[in-house]
Amino acid sequence: MKYGYRILAFFSLTALAVVMHSCRKPFEPPAVSAPNSYLVIEGTVNSGSDSTFIKLSRTVKLSAKTTVNPERNAAVAVEGDQNASYPLTEIRPGIYASAGLNLDHSHKYRLNIQTSGGKQYVSDYVTVIDSPPIDSVHFDSKGDQVMGPGMNVYVSSHDPTGKVQYFRWDYVETWEFTSFAQSFYYSNGDTVLPRTNDIYHCYRSDTSSSILLGNTARLTQSVIINQPVNFVDYQSEKVSYEYSILVRQYALSPDAYNFYSVLRKITEQLGSIFDAQPSELQGNIHCVTNPQEPVVGFFCVGNVVAQRIFVTKDQLPFWRAVTFYTQDNCGSLMGDPGDPNAPCCLYTFYDHVGYKHNQVNEYINYNIGHDPYYLIPINAIVDPTTRAIVGYTADEPECVDCTLRGSNVRPAFWR
Repeated sequence: MKYGYRILAFFSLTALAVVMHSCRKPFEPPAVSAPNSYLVIEGTVNSGSDSTFIKLSRTVKLSAKTTVNPERNAAVAVEGDQNASYPLTEIRPGIYASAGLNLDHSHKYRLNIQTSGGKQYVSDYVTVIDSPPIDSVHFDSKGDQVMGPGMNVYVSSHDPTGKVQYFRWDYVETWEFTSFAQSFYYSNGDTVLPRTNDIYHCYRSDTSSSILLGNTARLTQSVIINQPVNFVDYQSEKVSYEYSILVRQYALSPDAYNFYSVLRKITEQLGSIFDAQPSELQGNIHCVTNPQEPVVGFFCVGNVVAQRIFVTKDQLPFWRAVTFYTQDNCGSLMGDPGDPNAPCCLYTFYDHVGYKHNQVNEYINYNIGHDPYYLIPINAIVDPTTRAIVGYTADEPECVDCTLRGSNVRPAFWR
């Protein structure tokens, strides 16, 4: 009886699970499944001698596999209220650029976009608002109560005329890093030869992802002091050798500041029903073809001021960076070849000496070897008696070739 009862109970639960499963229906909220694709405009028209870059893209469904949807082959122009027109050229998919426009500050300007799909978008006419100079970009290593130990980067600025009270910043950070081991050899597929290019020292860059705003509307003077710009964790690869950050400053109108404030709320909050809703995001760009169609973006015209600083590891406490290569991100020959959870290691391969087969050909010379992957030779193994090369140390490309993660070309601005 006891066992029969258990079997009956098992079948009852199984049947209930089947019934419950059969009642399920896939649910896709409107925000996830909506087919709408709205135009997104990013960038500021530079009123001075520097180039202007405008990025056009389309929103994608949350369920879409791709997050990048550039608006290609559009006709983009900056138009003045005096009937002047300054066309922009598409230099990359969705990126439209122009050389320095040197605009007349006594006139207003708007953005005019004609898409390849036949839609027209125009912005309101806006006045030119030039940013005051940046007083300083500086750093400290005091860390943060929430983020923990690390480097803080700040910007300070002021407008002696008091006309500019609303500011926005973004940045590009660049840092030097090295791969796990320095390779002095390479294989052409059949033979190991001395290396002539450097794949050990590289540079990597990243751009700001947060909306950085500040205002002095409630102050008696337009002064920004120690505005936080970026935080770098003390274990970050960015502080391994030398770090550089270029901070750019933009002056905003009150309407532009409000737009970016709402956009920051939408992007930073978790999405409760009490949070800012996308319908509150009202820009100054409109679809002429369909006035009911939302457009994401705010058109601004003004100069952009920038300042760069460098920080070396000697200027910071003795921090030990946990880099890509020390976080077990590289594969190894230990266990499963190519295991992404295995650490970088040096492996030794001999050329016939005392072995039945040529390990160098098997693992390094990829035209001869039988392995599904190849290794990069690092250093030669020399016979202490004959001084002849009898093999090589080697590791996987992800551990040796830094160009897989960055560029081995020294940036022109690097000191």
